[in-house]
Amino acid sequence: MGEQARGHLAMLVFAALVAGSFSLGALAANLIAPAALNALRFAIAGAIIGGVALASTGLPRAAFRAPWRYAVLGGIFAVYFVLMFEGLKTAKPVSAAAVFTLTPVLSAGFGWLMLRQRLTRRIALALALGAGGALWVIFRGDLAAMARFEVGRGEAIFFVGCVAHAAYTPLVRKLNRGEPAVVFSFGMMVAGFVVLSLFGAQDLATTDWAALPGIVWVTIFYTAIFASAATFVLLQYATLRLPAAKVMAYTYLTPAWVILWQLAIGQGAPGWVVVPGIAVTMLALLLLLRDDR
Repeated sequence: MGEQARGHLAMLVFAALVAGSFSLGALAANLIAPAALNALRFAIAGAIIGGVALASTGLPRAAFRAPWRYAVLGGIFAVYFVLMFEGLKTAKPVSAAAVFTLTPVLSAGFGWLMLRQRLTRRIALALALGAGGALWVIFRGDLAAMARFEVGRGEAIFFVGCVAHAAYTPLVRKLNRGEPAVVFSFGMMVAGFVVLSLFGAQDLATTDWAALPGIVWVTIFYTAIFASAATFVLLQYATLRLPAAKVMAYTYLTPAWVILWQLAIGQGAPGWVVVPGIAVTMLALLLLLRDDR
């Protein structure tokens, strides 16, 4: 398997794991402050990634030169995750996942600004289709609401977080100086934990951890192990092998994965009205993969 093919495989797994955080996050979002939840999940994920790094590549001192790079990336991802859980307080999981699929368009813009990565006509068409499909799901096929741009509060909050996520992708390639993905992820995770601990110090102190419902702890450990430790390494790995727009293109699979997650945890699927939008986003992904071949 070539390097690019491995990057695509990493992002396929990434999409499936990320989808679970939407379904579980919606169940826990109103039960704990987003900053407190994410500070703990960053700490757990950082410990896991640090252990993996020590057991594999090690943590060479040279990798931590210019620590401001980790602070920038950790801060950006802290913003994304806090706004994600804030948005999930009111946004439906599938709708939030549709907002997430707008990140390829944003990422393509940041990729051009930071790395001068240009788009082919096919990729531009795929991104446009994906954005259109996402808007269909967000507005649930209501063309009148779409024309008035009646966006829910949760979706609007999460969109700001997605802008931060889109900037993260090309920044990884720009700021990485040859460090292995697991080492670079560890540095970013530690920095994100520090940022969240400072920002959410009051939430951390006032949270009654012993009284939290079980679903909150399930969400914390799932997001820490699978939607943080695993996906951060996968994203770092893929970003160093694929253009930013193609990396984020795999977010087009997220709404479909979220629907499967919703069914698996007994939350039911959305109405058929969102199916055309999801179908269009899948077509966008196929166009991108065809471009590779």
